[in-house]
Amino acid sequence: MPTFNSNLHHRRSIRLKGYDYSQAGAYFVTVVAWRREMLFGKIVDGETPQGGHVVLNDFGEIVHTEWARTAVIRPNVELGAFVVMPNHVHGVLVFVDDIVGATRRVAPTRHTLRPGSLGTVIGQFKSLVTKRINGLQNVTGRPVWQRNYYERIIRNEHEMDRITRYIESNPTRWAEDEENPDRIDA
Repeated sequence: MPTFNSNLHHRRSIRLKGYDYSQAGAYFVTVVAWRREMLFGKIVDGETPQGGHVVLNDFGEIVHTEWARTAVIRPNVELGAFVVMPNHVHGVLVFVDDIVGATRRVAPTRHTLRPGSLGTVIGQFKSLVTKRINGLQNVTGRPVWQRNYYERIIRNEHEMDRITRYIESNPTRWAEDEENPDRIDA
């Protein structure tokens, strides 16, 4: 058995060190399918001048439904623009300060996520989607998502507008998308 080397085997966080991801703010999030497999649908009419649009399959509909439910089941989260692509999801989550009266926030330890934080919300979303998709296939334990997710803190209205346009136009730019296994390299 190989010797454990903490420099080689330690998963490094891609989060902003010291940032409280449960505080009020807006985040641009990308969650990618396991092995970038085209699990959620396809892009059609990609050859037209306006580009393509997404046609979701049953798995993609589950992803869409669960993302949309995020704001319904979490009072501290509002949804911005989002799109389910064939092998990933882009979305904006806006965390609002929902504290009324006594505080509900819990100080995180090194190995736990803060309740209501971005990491907790994404983890719950991924778990719900995985359970529902595996249930449709009558299997257990089959991965649907890659580990982790990408996030960017949205710092102002200009950034929010730019990111919203990017999300909304993502299907029309599928041919150049980094997540497209058949992408056209420029």
